[in-house]
Amino acid sequence: MGAAFLLAGGGSGSSGPRALTSDEANRLAITRFRNYEAHGRAVTITVPGTAGGLIVTASVDYRGKVGYGVVHGTGRDTSSDGLIEWTATSVFVHPMVKAPAHAPASPPDSGWYSRPLQSSGSSLDSSLTIALGLGSDRPDNAQLLPQNGAAWWGRDQVDGHRVDVMTGPSSRERSGTAGNVRYWVGSDGTMYRVRISVSSATQPVVMDFDTHKYVPVKPVPGVTPTR
Repeated sequence: MGAAFLLAGGGSGSSGPRALTSDEANRLAITRFRNYEAHGRAVTITVPGTAGGLIVTASVDYRGKVGYGVVHGTGRDTSSDGLIEWTATSVFVHPMVKAPAHAPASPPDSGWYSRPLQSSGSSLDSSLTIALGLGSDRPDNAQLLPQNGAAWWGRDQVDGHRVDVMTGPSSRERSGTAGNVRYWVGSDGTMYRVRISVSSATQPVVMDFDTHKYVPVKPVPGVTPTR
């Protein structure tokens, strides 16, 4: 994941940290691969802000590396409301005065504005980048996760699912960053929640994954997902 992270705080039900068991390491190793296996996931991204945050209700195609959904501002600021689609390099927005709860299955043919995805300085763009990185075409090396600082923090429940809360290892780009990402992982390796603090956000960004069947993302005009 390319965005710069800061350490996220303790999670609900936390009682760790302690070393991962082999079973926990195996489940953490496959959690991003599970997203890729499913082609994609429905996700709600909560991005905090000092004057009001943003909530992105979206689907992410982990094979095409593209996300599509709707943005709602919280608090008094609704200037960012509308449809959104993003890739690893670009963001496409479709402003709407009264944005729907969920994005239409087929994106509108017109009314889109594009801009480069910012690599730093934007909590929203950092969150979108992170969301695209939560799928991988192969499992991680379970044996290396504990060696690189991954740990178990406790047990919790998400929408009735019993999960283990684990922190990820140091990122490949930055040593000593173990614990920057916190995962809520089910007994089969399913990812239910991720919490990450980004340098441009006042509070951790939270990503909650829905378990209903994934609906493929249809690209906006002019966007070709990577295959």
